[in-house]
Amino acid sequence: MSSAMNADVSARLAWPDDAAAIVRVQLASWRRGFADVLPAAELDAIDSDELTQRWATTISAPQDARMRVLVALERADIRGFALVHPSYDPDADQVRDGEVGEFVVDTEHQRAGHGSRLLQAAMDTLAADRFTRAVWWIGSTDDVLRGFVTESGWEADGAHRELATADGATVKQVRLHTSLA
Repeated sequence: MSSAMNADVSARLAWPDDAAAIVRVQLASWRRGFADVLPAAELDAIDSDELTQRWATTISAPQDARMRVLVALERADIRGFALVHPSYDPDADQVRDGEVGEFVVDTEHQRAGHGSRLLQAAMDTLAADRFTRAVWWIGSTDDVLRGFVTESGWEADGAHRELATADGATVKQVRLHTSLA
């Protein structure tokens, strides 16, 4: 067996001390995923210390008790993270509808089961918070993530949106949903 198959892997709620590693994974993902939308200088200008503090606050003092950050681990190393919370969409029922607001697995550690564990932990967390449906906005051109999500039982619900960046570019997204029952 390979060492990757024997690795100590898990998913758990994030701790405030995890914030710097979450930022490392997030910024690497943004550099890869938004390179065609955001100029490199804009990505390089992000204050990682400020972002780390924002994540630490989100973990330790979230805006809503049902907002949670989860991490995927290989031994003690963070390989990915997810943010789940009530859905804030205008057509959402904030009592019943939860959302996967962020979901990132380090590109160097994809296809090792971290995403599957993290997604299962996110779904379990949303269900434990008594949400009955989950939604997830995904980049319209992210075929890899969409394939992973739809293979896990999610379906597009026809909703779409465009998010504007600081320099006027847009990021197009489609919404997927699944039942948590």
